[in-house]
Amino acid sequence: MPSQLRALYFEDGVLSLLDQRLLPAQEVWLGLSTSDHVVEAIREMAVRGAPAIGVAAAYGMVLAVQNGEDWKVARDKLAGSRPTAVNLFWALDRLDKLTDKSVESVLAEAKAIEQEDLAMNHKIGEFGESLVPENATILTICNTGSLATSGHGTALGIIRTAHTQGKVKHVYSCETRPRQQGLRLTAYELMHDQIPFHSIADSAAASLMAAGKIDFVVAGADRIAANGDTANKIGTLMLAVLANHYNIPFVIAAPSSTLDPSLPDGSHIPIEERHSSELTHAEELQIAPEGTPVFNPGFDVTPGTLITAIVTENGINRQPYGFK
Repeated sequence: MPSQLRALYFEDGVLSLLDQRLLPAQEVWLGLSTSDHVVEAIREMAVRGAPAIGVAAAYGMVLAVQNGEDWKVARDKLAGSRPTAVNLFWALDRLDKLTDKSVESVLAEAKAIEQEDLAMNHKIGEFGESLVPENATILTICNTGSLATSGHGTALGIIRTAHTQGKVKHVYSCETRPRQQGLRLTAYELMHDQIPFHSIADSAAASLMAAGKIDFVVAGADRIAANGDTANKIGTLMLAVLANHYNIPFVIAAPSSTLDPSLPDGSHIPIEERHSSELTHAEELQIAPEGTPVFNPGFDVTPGTLITAIVTENGINRQPYGFK
């Protein structure tokens, strides 16, 4: 495995993305040279994770300017690539505010967004580590590490930091159906860092909690409303309800760019519905009867009342939440 995990980098006028659809079996880097290429990569989840999507979109705008594309057309296409991840819109809005939209200026701002995200992740890890009990067995879902961010990670960043402090006994990583980001990507990262873990089916979480084997649950976020309601990968709500029932701390980790105080609560968060083939097929193999009707939301919303704490780079937030 590489010495340093990363999801993307920009060099010599090209955005290189690690194609996460092919991990862990293949490590393939995509060289993207137009904003349309970036739109497709985000939509098809070659790059995923809200912070990484925001950084990729910023570099997508660099490519647009570099190629003489219309700013608004390119921006609107990128904004439409994934509707739930607010970091995408945050990055684009930040670039919109530039008075100088030359290649040099936009590139400098995109690099700043990437570097700031990395710094925020390390701060999230530092704050979040203080919430982790000693000798903890931790449950997490999806992938929230280096592959979902500019590096280190959010929820997985807390696990990483806590592990370096000797506080992590074991990690249980939910498979995260239907695209299995936990099984494919989080397992890849935990193995890379030599953190002891087991991957589990999402449906095994309840039995682990019932048996008293989980001390701490941590998840990432794609959008957080003013009252703390949090959209994250489908299945997160289930873990929050279970953790609440078994009196286990349930923590959300995300950079402040994931906060969307313009939305009073989670009912206003747009939830992306993904293609039915993600559920009916395993890679290229069809596993469902032909014509099976499918409901495949990519996210669910966890009420802020079920969340013990929301950790950002600015500190630890507790109920009642009131983000502004």
